[in-house]
Amino acid sequence: MVGTIQPHDDTLVVTLRIGEYDVKRVMVDQGSAVNIMYPDLYKGLGLKPEDLTTYNSLLVSFEGRMVAPKGLIRLPVQASTDVVEVDFIVVDVFSPYTAIMGRPWLHTLKAVSSTLHQKVKYPSGGQVLEIVGTDEVECEDLERVIVAGDPEKFFQVGTKLPLQEKERLLEFLRANVDVFARNPYEVPGVDTNFICHRLNVNPTVIPRRQPPR
Repeated sequence: MVGTIQPHDDTLVVTLRIGEYDVKRVMVDQGSAVNIMYPDLYKGLGLKPEDLTTYNSLLVSFEGRMVAPKGLIRLPVQASTDVVEVDFIVVDVFSPYTAIMGRPWLHTLKAVSSTLHQKVKYPSGGQVLEIVGTDEVECEDLERVIVAGDPEKFFQVGTKLPLQEKERLLEFLRANVDVFARNPYEVPGVDTNFICHRLNVNPTVIPRRQPPR
């Protein structure tokens, strides 16, 4: 729990060795009936469509929409010295995570996870081992860079960027500074369909308050 701001409702995010690589931003989700792999990890592992086997069942995303998987692949997942063969369903949708480890992995490892304590514990060799959660976002040190002469309008650039990459980034920002908006008044004429929030409710239905339980 060191470094965790209390009280918290963070998801449990860990680092696991998947295949031959240490993979960060892996979410542990007891509510998931399958193990999921997202595009960043799929590409990072150098996988190709021919590496996948067919998986025809549709999945439901976090937003509630149906997602057609690209396929299924089995890979070893290592936690400490314990290695478990895991079936990953590969989906081509955006996610801040690289993978989701669901109940199949937890049950095979005989593990118990806790978002409250930010840990996964499992039995191994007569003892109880644990995987400690890592920060969801690891942010490097940033420096403020003014590219248009106005100190109120600035960008933040990572201090650890290689010099050439940093120079290319600043060159790009200077060349396109006119397209960055700092407040809503700098983007007049935007279609309200893009910026207005609407509740997904039926306006013809009369709202009713639930009775107390």
